[in-house]
Amino acid sequence: MSTLAIFLFLGVQEWVIIVLAIVLLFGGRKIPELMRGIGQGIREFNSAKNDVKKHIEDGMNEESKSKEDKA
Repeated sequence: MSTLAIFLFLGVQEWVIIVLAIVLLFGGRKIPELMRGIGQGIREFNSAKNDVKKHIEDGMNEESKSKEDKA
C-alpha cells in the first residue's frame, strides 16, 4: 500500500490522535522549531535536486553541441 493511500484512509479521529501524540512528544514550544527544521531540509533537498538536474542538462547540451560541431 502506498504512503498516499495510507493518508487518504486516515479519518479525523486518527489525525487528532497523531497531532496529540506529536504535541505530547515535542511540546507546544518545540513544534514550530521542528516544522522550521523540516522546511529547511525540504528547501535544501530541492536545491540539491535542482543543481543535479541542471548539471545533467548542461552535460547533455554540451554533448549535443560537440556532436553538431563534428558533423
